[in-house]
Amino acid sequence: MRRRSLLIAVPAGLVTLAACGDDGSDTSEAGDSAAPSAPATSAAPPPKIVDGPLPAITAGAEFGQKPTVAKGSGEPSKQLAVKTVVAGGGKAIAENDYVVADYLGQVWSTAKVFGNTYDSRTPQAVQLAQGTVIDGWRYALTGKKTGSRVLFSVPPTWGYGTQGNEQAGIGGEDTLVFLVDVKDTFGARSSAKGTEVAQEDKDLPKVGTNTDGKAPSIEVPRADAPGKLVANYVIEGDGAEVAADDSVLVQYKGVQWGDGKEFDSTYGRGQLTSFSLEQVVKGWSQGLTGKKVGSRVLIVVPPDLGYGDDPPQGSGIGKGATLVFSVDILAKM
Repeated sequence: MRRRSLLIAVPAGLVTLAACGDDGSDTSEAGDSAAPSAPATSAAPPPKIVDGPLPAITAGAEFGQKPTVAKGSGEPSKQLAVKTVVAGGGKAIAENDYVVADYLGQVWSTAKVFGNTYDSRTPQAVQLAQGTVIDGWRYALTGKKTGSRVLFSVPPTWGYGTQGNEQAGIGGEDTLVFLVDVKDTFGARSSAKGTEVAQEDKDLPKVGTNTDGKAPSIEVPRADAPGKLVANYVIEGDGAEVAADDSVLVQYKGVQWGDGKEFDSTYGRGQLTSFSLEQVVKGWSQGLTGKKVGSRVLIVVPPDLGYGDDPPQGSGIGKGATLVFSVDILAKM
């Protein structure tokens, strides 16, 4: 079973698409891509950013290489110590962005590793938002650029506080050390990127191909809705294929077939959404499985793979509605 990271709080999935009867239970264990989820409250004032002290990187010094970091020497800073080991030249990270990164996390005093994505070769996608990730990550990475390697230490005040994180083996007095390789960043105006695919079937909706971060148009034809699932590329990216048990980061817009009325959109909220394909309606899980990261996909969901005659209350979705979505797959999480 895919284990959930400890770095992030359980992300809010598509509220109007959450699969009924799925409690989203998991069996996370410390040490398997574990990373620090935000504590229940996160109200500490901003830290002062200082240069050190920080432990040495003893192996894997290049960006993307699996690193080894020495045990901390002496007393760690009571503030946030941050060092850009490799300065990237890509996009700047803004607060509330999602960052895709490899990282190593360990305890200052013992060098005990509690998080490592290098072995699994599966970078984490983490939102740098208050209450979603520990504050040390927000303050250390905001303003950095993609392609950067950042080493930083996080005292309890901007980590887990005095309660620690028992699941990860982190005590209430532990200062944490992270080495993070930032691969990409995504904000509210992120879009698919790839090759446009011809939309030649006049009986299917036509989706706009703009990649400026604005919501694409969805033109629903005056025709009967298809009885089977449709999942077609509008823009085909060149990233990895999405597996049935993956979690993904997306931009999306949803309308009903009959009247073309929009009922949900990340563009309207100005916030990306992440979710597991195991926790959404079958039309989404089947439609996105096998599609490539970076793509825009047209998904037409018939009632039997959506909500049938029992749509979520207040969703604006009618009984027996066929649903039409434009989905930009930005990253796997």
